[in-house]
Amino acid sequence: MAPIFSLFLSFVMLSWSIAQGQGPPSPGYSPSTSVRTLKFDQVFRNLWGPQHQRADQDSITIWLDKTSGSGFKSIQPYQSGYFGAAMKLQPGYTAGVITSFYLSNNEDHPGNHDEIDIEFLGTTPDELYTLQTNVYIKGSGDGNLIGREMKFHLWFDPTQDFHNYAALWTPSEIIFFVDDVPIRRYTRKSEATFPTRPMWVYGSIWDASTWATDNGRYKANYNYQPFVGKYTNFKISGCIAGGPASCRPPSVSPSDTGSLSQQQLEAMNWVQRNYLVYDYCQDPKRDHGQIPEC
Repeated sequence: MAPIFSLFLSFVMLSWSIAQGQGPPSPGYSPSTSVRTLKFDQVFRNLWGPQHQRADQDSITIWLDKTSGSGFKSIQPYQSGYFGAAMKLQPGYTAGVITSFYLSNNEDHPGNHDEIDIEFLGTTPDELYTLQTNVYIKGSGDGNLIGREMKFHLWFDPTQDFHNYAALWTPSEIIFFVDDVPIRRYTRKSEATFPTRPMWVYGSIWDASTWATDNGRYKANYNYQPFVGKYTNFKISGCIAGGPASCRPPSVSPSDTGSLSQQQLEAMNWVQRNYLVYDYCQDPKRDHGQIPEC
C-alpha cells in the first residue's frame, strides 16, 4: 500500500503544481482600481506592540517574537465599504502564527461582537498557506464563537511577493477578493445572520498555537522568530459610522446593480472548485441550527 499511497500523493502534488501555473479566469473587472490608495498614517494608528512594528507613509511591517506580537487599528469606524491591503507573508515555518487584515467591533461589544476576517493560518514548510475568510455576527457570547469559515489555498505563493486582499461590506452582502478575483460571497439572509453594527479595520500578527495550524497540532516555534507580516497599498473607501445616510459603498462590479457580473461569478466559481479546502456549510460536525443561512 505504501507505493500506491506515494504514487497518489505525487499525483496530488503534480495536479496542484499544474493548477498553480494556471490561475483563475479573468473576472473582467478590477474593483481596486476605482479605490484610491491611501498612506498608512492616513487611516491607521498603532494598537499594540509598537516596538514590534515599523511604519512609513506607504506601508507597515509588523512582527511576532516570543515577547509580543503587534497590531494596528483604523482611526475611525465604518458602517460599510471596501477594505483592502497588499500583504506579503513570512516563508518557512510559521505554524501557529496568524497574519490578518479584518474588521471588528470587539472592543465596543466584548463578548457579543461582529467580525469580517481575512486571516492567513501559519504553516509548516511542506504545506501550503491557508487563507481563512470568516464572518461573525454577535458571535462570541460565553466564549463560544460561531464562525462562518471558508478556507482556501491560493494559486500563487503569498510569501514571494505582495498580493492584494480585500473585503467589500455592503448592507446586503460581503464579498472577499484576492487580486481583484472574488473568492467568496456572503449574502444577507436576515439581520440575525449579517453584521450591521459599525466596525473598525485592523491588521495584526499573533500567536494562535491552540488552533491555527492543523487544529493546534503544530505550535509556534520561536526558534524561527521573528515572524514578519508586511502590508502596503491600503485601499479604504467606506461609509464612516455616523456619517451621511446618503453614503454608499463603492461598486465592485461593472454592472448597474453593483452585484457581481457573470464573468466575476465564473471566476469565483473556478476558485471555489479548485482551491476551496473548507466550507462551514458542508461540515457535518457543525450545528446547522446555529448557521441557518446554510
